[in-house]
Amino acid sequence: MEFRLTYEGALPAAGSSARLFEKHIIRKAMHEQLKDLWKVHPLLSAFASTSPERHSVIREIARTYRRAGFNFVPLVSKYFGLVCSLDILFLRRENPGHVITQGGDLDNRIKVLFDGLRMPVDAGELPTGADSDFADEFFYCLLEGDALVTEFNVTTDRLLGPLREGEHESDVRLVIKVATRIVDHKVAYVELG
Repeated sequence: MEFRLTYEGALPAAGSSARLFEKHIIRKAMHEQLKDLWKVHPLLSAFASTSPERHSVIREIARTYRRAGFNFVPLVSKYFGLVCSLDILFLRRENPGHVITQGGDLDNRIKVLFDGLRMPVDAGELPTGADSDFADEFFYCLLEGDALVTEFNVTTDRLLGPLREGEHESDVRLVIKVATRIVDHKVAYVELG
């Protein structure tokens, strides 16, 4: 399965701060898009069915991955026997080829992104009050863990156009192409690989 996710906003470098708030913002942005994917993809929407006559796979996944009061539903997971590759278009307000200076170095910013794409291991990876800012029954995320990313490519380019209201000079726009691949055929569904 292939699809694209997008992100616009702050993407600071990991540095000495855990960046829990920023990772949670990314996680919530991905949730909205993945929630839609689970509605429109034929197999995922069948799994998400909660009708009484159907066994709800999504509820089973949520029970398996319940953490810190959230019912996480990771798509790329051991549950589905999937891994993925990521192709990231990283747009920022600096010239291509220049060392990234405004928001931190590229590798530490990508680490924050990867942490935002995965579900947290425990409550210590969530900012204080995270449960009060989320109302959905399920919390959709891309990854069970970032070890399930087998390959990634990052292409940087200049973000053109004026700053929008509320936008900062160091904000980024990302287009992330996700390609899943089956690694455990005993539990995988061909339609997801």
